[in-house]
Amino acid sequence: MSDTIRIHFVCLGNICRSPLAEGVFREKVREEGLEDAFEIESSGTGDWHVGSKADQRMRQTAKRHGLSIEDHRASQFKASDLEAYDHIFVMDKSNLNDVLYLDDDTHSGKVRLFREFDPEPGNYQVPDPYHDGREGFERVYNIVDRTTEQLLNRLIDEYNLSPQNA
Repeated sequence: MSDTIRIHFVCLGNICRSPLAEGVFREKVREEGLEDAFEIESSGTGDWHVGSKADQRMRQTAKRHGLSIEDHRASQFKASDLEAYDHIFVMDKSNLNDVLYLDDDTHSGKVRLFREFDPEPGNYQVPDPYHDGREGFERVYNIVDRTTEQLLNRLIDEYNLSPQNA
């Protein structure tokens, strides 16, 4: 494969769900030895937290699971990201509407709900844990963990990738 697969995760503020999805997906890619095959980023549809670290509770949740998202800094999704990325995975229907609002109908096929790949998709939305306690953050971690696993397997098949650590 000659081109890098560009993946972008999107939530509302880019401090809880999407940085976790970015970090978990990045780790799963690393475990498969496929770092050179992917470029992985995240952003939020809103601008409230631009430049901020991920929410402390999400950083703690990630750490409990052996993952660091300490280096993350929030950014805002831009219309140019629609062109720049191959796949854009949004955390809920509100994010989907906000991202598609920026599209001129040429990139909508690359924007999908993240939980379309969840083996237990529920209502297809990753709940925002911002106003929840620890259990809400753990629930989001579990959703993200199983969904990124399925997503990576799907992309490995779709792009005919050969994991190095299989």
